[in-house]
Amino acid sequence: MVDEQFRQLEREMGLLLRRAQASSATISKLVHPDLEPAAYALLAMILATPGVRASDLAANIGVGRGTMSRQLARLGELGLVSRRPDPDDYRGQLLDLTDEGRQRFETAQAARRVFFRTALAGWTDDDIGSFAAQIARLNADLAAAREAKG
Repeated sequence: MVDEQFRQLEREMGLLLRRAQASSATISKLVHPDLEPAAYALLAMILATPGVRASDLAANIGVGRGTMSRQLARLGELGLVSRRPDPDDYRGQLLDLTDEGRQRFETAQAARRVFFRTALAGWTDDDIGSFAAQIARLNADLAAAREAKG
């Protein structure tokens, strides 16, 4: 029975991830017509942790520094992200959303919340809270497993 549960989990997670990727493509266009879907998550992380370093972002989402550098350069070109010197490391830079980046991101975020409210209209507040807690637990456990794997 356990194997069947993991097969079902794999199927459902695969479907969820494909739908999330499609949704990110749509939402990213709300932020900026030239924004790549993967960059939406970067904007969310920068908003949540102003003054974050590019290396910390790269480690958090599991991409190389070169990939991160290219994505951040593009976000800078679009006027969504700014850089400032790191006072603790003259070689480093700290990242923030520009005012325009913050406004555009928050507008897209509001649109995503409207979508969720509509899609989950039949769910109770407890259902949504419980699901959010389980997703948070899953994310933490997946991150820990990735770190343990090395």
